[in-house]
Amino acid sequence: MPEDEASTGQLLARLSEQLSTLVRDEAALAVVEVKTKARAAGLGAGVLAGAALFGFLGLCVFIACAVIALALVWPAWLAALVVAAALTVLAGGLGAFAIAKLRKGIPPVPEDTVANVKDDAAAIQQAVTR
Repeated sequence: MPEDEASTGQLLARLSEQLSTLVRDEAALAVVEVKTKARAAGLGAGVLAGAALFGFLGLCVFIACAVIALALVWPAWLAALVVAAALTVLAGGLGAFAIAKLRKGIPPVPEDTVANVKDDAAAIQQAVTR
């Protein structure tokens, strides 16, 4: 029997099957999207912790620099100042990287899937009203 001549029962059965497939596929897409965003947020949080550690180490070196500067007059504190500046620059770079990663993963909402579901609902509504 050609598709144009399918009975109402057959059309409803096909619609039910296609809707359940659509819902399953959209749910699977949502799971993948949330996992991807959570992974990005986790990486950002880990790198942010590293940035905090390097920032703390930079502060420690700045303090050591001040102590050495008072104890000695020139070469030792200059070396400590250079190390502190390098650690601080590293902390700033890691912090910027971490913030970028956190922004990609927050909020962990499957935005693409939500848009797809809205499009699917609009297409179904349009098809039903014809």
